[in-house]
Amino acid sequence: MVVNAVEINDVCVKFNKHPVLQDINLSIEINDFLAIIGPNGGGKSTLLKIILGLVTVDQGEVKIFGEDPGNPSNPIGYLPQHVSFDPDFPINVFETVLSGRYHGFFKKYSDEDRIKVTDALREVGMLEMQDRQMSQLSGGQMQRVFIARAIVREPKLLLLDEPMASIDPEMQNSFYNLLLKLRERMAIVLVSHDVGAVSSHVENIACLNRKLYYHGAVEYAAASLEKMYKCPIDLLSHGIPHRVLKKH
Repeated sequence: MVVNAVEINDVCVKFNKHPVLQDINLSIEINDFLAIIGPNGGGKSTLLKIILGLVTVDQGEVKIFGEDPGNPSNPIGYLPQHVSFDPDFPINVFETVLSGRYHGFFKKYSDEDRIKVTDALREVGMLEMQDRQMSQLSGGQMQRVFIARAIVREPKLLLLDEPMASIDPEMQNSFYNLLLKLRERMAIVLVSHDVGAVSSHVENIACLNRKLYYHGAVEYAAASLEKMYKCPIDLLSHGIPHRVLKKH
């Protein structure tokens, strides 16, 4: 029996008695590359925090690889929308990623930890900058370092909340290529409100605005996007913009 990375059934969440998410049903498969899109305030970040076990649902069931959220046996890589980071703090790239292997206050980092950091930095293309101070990096380079910190514990699920916010448009394509490489061994869930960008890179989309309007292949999402945003959407039709396929 194949167990999905995430199973969410009939989930409802309220904050101060106001509904934030209503009747959410969502399945995320192993090695899926899913974008969750929708307007600001639509509950996208809350949904990620439910998967992480940081938000308790008022109704429904959530399973992560068949277990309850927060189970340490199922580590999840997470890149929040706003990373708490002091650019003036004297820490280099290697030390930043090493912090992702933290085992507790009284436990030192092992040789294995340092090997894993080297592997993660190599994978995101930042190994040559391992000694550089974080304050000297561009926004795109910082995001790659934070991705390395998120994957250094070798998670089977990676959650990214608006990861393109601080990346130049020229860097976004290479960043998506990095994610496509990572999804070979983990499921990736990417939250974004930039419909045009994600539609050209991901395979599946979940359209969320308190309710789940659609979950499935990108090319069939247009009607649900119009219903969710309450305005005409001419994004996924033939023409421009359009999905660009690599040589195959």
